[in-house]
Amino acid sequence: MSNLEKTIARAFLEMADGLETGSFGPRPKIALTGMGSEHGEENAMAAAQMAAKKGVDVYYIGTLEAEGVTTVHVDNEDEGHKKMEQMVESHEVDGAVTMHFPFPIGVSTVGRVITPARGKEMFIATSTGTSSADRIEGMIKNAVYGIITAKACGVKNPTVGILNVDGARQTEMALKELQAGGYDFAWATSARADGGAVLRGNDVLQGTPDVLVCDSLTGNVLVKMLSAFSTGGSFEATGYGYGPGIGPGYDKLVLIVSRASGAPLVANALTFAGELVKNKVFDIAKAEFDAAEKAGLSKILTSRKAAAKPAAEEEEVKAPPAEPCTASIPGIEVMDLEDAAKALWKAGIYAETGMGCTGPLVMMSEANHAKALEILKKAGYVG
Repeated sequence: MSNLEKTIARAFLEMADGLETGSFGPRPKIALTGMGSEHGEENAMAAAQMAAKKGVDVYYIGTLEAEGVTTVHVDNEDEGHKKMEQMVESHEVDGAVTMHFPFPIGVSTVGRVITPARGKEMFIATSTGTSSADRIEGMIKNAVYGIITAKACGVKNPTVGILNVDGARQTEMALKELQAGGYDFAWATSARADGGAVLRGNDVLQGTPDVLVCDSLTGNVLVKMLSAFSTGGSFEATGYGYGPGIGPGYDKLVLIVSRASGAPLVANALTFAGELVKNKVFDIAKAEFDAAEKAGLSKILTSRKAAAKPAAEEEEVKAPPAEPCTASIPGIEVMDLEDAAKALWKAGIYAETGMGCTGPLVMMSEANHAKALEILKKAGYVG
């Protein structure tokens, strides 16, 4: 068969697939790590087959095989995770769905749920990872991350509401200032009688906003509750999971599901990933970050930090020369994360901050791990 004949055949196959699935164009290639689920590999493979029928080319990383799914064979969960990262990095796939991923600080995931009262979709910004070590700065950024994800899923002018948690009012003031500077978005209005953009639990159940802004720990709980409230908590049955990692300059499409996520939710996460690929989420992200920056985002964040600083300036500490960070130390409070890294810099150890599946991490080279742990214990950052 000639190249021309192959091109024509591929075009007809894509048209047939589009008529069947309602989605036209090349099928997005999404990897899925299948090992590690509390419901076994069979659960993950069932999800892969569901998503394949909905227009996604699924690359299943594990030990099972099934019709319509490409299996990438690995022997264990760690090997599977490394293979997934390699496939994403090399662009062998367009994105991936997995159960844990150490996003850098500044990147966090936007969850997508179906709210129970009205059956309405809502984006929870954010649900894993940390947008900033500063809680309120993180929530301000989360609003932009949520808008990006909603727009990449076809919501042209998403409404934004802020969950009534610590920092909500300061976040609202900052976002109003950003809006006044020219960043265009619409506020949601609470379904409660007193209205306003700071929302209650009732609004969560009803799906009042398109984008619900909160800190990622609260967002994580909300995704779990809304996904598994009908099953007793052991099986996440509805929604799309914890979503893609979003952050300035970040261009790896990795979506998170839980070890408790059931096949229907994992299948939704795979189609969610495919939707983000087709709608070019990172192009949308760049446009939104540029618009927010033009409206004064950095200035707003800097002025807020300056107002909160103590009179005495902190000692300036510069990072040592960068080196690969292959080891990590968990158990550090997120508010102390940057200070812990600087304590290591001061001792001549290059360190980075990140967020793993169990919480905040400080990362360094394997050679410096023992010394770094000793320093952080002495300074009181870890027990």
